[in-house]
Amino acid sequence: MRLKAIRGTRDILPGEVERWQRVEAAAREVFALYGFRELRTPIFEDSAVFLKGTGEATDIVRKEMYRFEDLGGNDLTLRPEGTPPVIRAYLEHGLGQGLSMDRFYYMGPMFRYERPQKGRYRQFHQIGVEALGSGSPRVDAEIMEMAMRWLHELGVHQPHLMLNTVGDQQTRATYLAVLVRAQAEHLDVLCKDCHQRHATNPLRVFDCKIPECQPILDQLPTIHGSLSSRSARHFERVQQLLDLWHVAYDLDPRLVRGLDYYRETVFEITSEALGAQDSLLGGGRYDGLVAQLGGDDRPGTGFASGVERILLAMPDEAAGGVADVFVVAFDEESTEVAHDLLHRLRAAGVRTLSAAYDARNKKAQLRAAKRSGAAWQLVVGPDEIAAGRYTLRRIADGERVEIAASELPNKVAQLLSDARGTPG
Repeated sequence: MRLKAIRGTRDILPGEVERWQRVEAAAREVFALYGFRELRTPIFEDSAVFLKGTGEATDIVRKEMYRFEDLGGNDLTLRPEGTPPVIRAYLEHGLGQGLSMDRFYYMGPMFRYERPQKGRYRQFHQIGVEALGSGSPRVDAEIMEMAMRWLHELGVHQPHLMLNTVGDQQTRATYLAVLVRAQAEHLDVLCKDCHQRHATNPLRVFDCKIPECQPILDQLPTIHGSLSSRSARHFERVQQLLDLWHVAYDLDPRLVRGLDYYRETVFEITSEALGAQDSLLGGGRYDGLVAQLGGDDRPGTGFASGVERILLAMPDEAAGGVADVFVVAFDEESTEVAHDLLHRLRAAGVRTLSAAYDARNKKAQLRAAKRSGAAWQLVVGPDEIAAGRYTLRRIADGERVEIAASELPNKVAQLLSDARGTPG
């Protein structure tokens, strides 16, 4: 039997990996501008982390978690989302002691048992951020500004920020009473999942994607008519700050997040490049979650993004070569010299490859040089060794640069640095 990757998982191969690295590198660079530090948590956790944090009424906990008992009888779950594990680590290690606010980011695989489709897998990857310790609307706006900056840095196609509020506890209590009554009048035509959500978390009825339910959902009252004065002020201030910082957004009164812990601000960033399932990133404020997981009541705000989704919305780019210089040698003596040059070039920071192993002929080496994607080719033969000079040839257009053997590593490094526009 031929072995294959499990359904809903996939291999990320050379050529594609480089695009993933660009997404991750841009995240680290942008998030660092805002004072975020990386935190890494285990891939599996005690199931209670998600039962208490994610919420037992959510689809993730009810239908999608990879939950199992290990050989020691422990109830464990493969990480389906990043926020509860970050907060568990934050509390366990006392990371917030003495700080008014702490900022973390994470990246890594998550696991949910759902129907695989383009850009959505059972093992998928998230990059997310959490800011813990401040209830200020400035933090909400700053998080959204940072997310948009990151996506623009990646060249994501037309990222579109959608904004809403789900209110504070007072708002939720008032609104849920109104919403439950309105939903009850239409249960006979709503889908099975809507019935379940109506019974367990009525707000999440707005998550429904069934076309037949949409006309009914459009008629339901929105939360904006039930906002407490505190929630109204918070939401208004978030909008004022986004306007002040020139972050474009649209209000969507039907927008809710699929997790129970959100309070006040919620948001989503979409891209038309993804078609109907257009979500790239989502998040919001989750005051109360830290207390829910056993800590002091510290407010929090964050977002999570699907890396696979972001890659689909990024421009196609040719994969970079695995080397800057490819060294070709003619014979056994030349091969010895070539490998000495390989080590010297690498020591100077030049990515260098060669196929001069096991007596491969010159034509085979030249073909390998072309396939490597290297920008430059360096030929080492008896004449070059005798003269103490080498010719560096640019593969794309044949341009040649002659360099003395003694100056080769530093000259090549400088040439590449100049071509990239970076300091030598």
